[in-house]
Amino acid sequence: MKKVLIVDDSMYMRTLISSALTATGRYEIVGQAGTGTLGIEMALEHEPDLITMDNILPDMIGVDIVKELRAEGVEAKIIMVSAVGQDDIIAEGKANGAQDYLVKPFTAEILVERVDNLF
Repeated sequence: MKKVLIVDDSMYMRTLISSALTATGRYEIVGQAGTGTLGIEMALEHEPDLITMDNILPDMIGVDIVKELRAEGVEAKIIMVSAVGQDDIIAEGKANGAQDYLVKPFTAEILVERVDNLF
């Protein structure tokens, strides 16, 4: 079972992502964080296989979090999940270590398909 960390300031989004991924039986949610700082701490502690990362958090921007995680040696696959869908922002996320970028809103089915594709 793949370990997943969800980093999003919206409880609704964390719940949606958690429910969709756990329902497959292939993913275990090892943590949920509402801030970038907590997300980094949890990633280092839990060593997840996958991190879903919102791009706009109260304390940090998701792309900066991805850069810091990579600098810390975190090798988890990262899928950015954000309402910000401009091409340059998507390209920046991928250039800095995210494997995919999913624009909100999306369905649970699309989320699971994109996550499955990463593995």
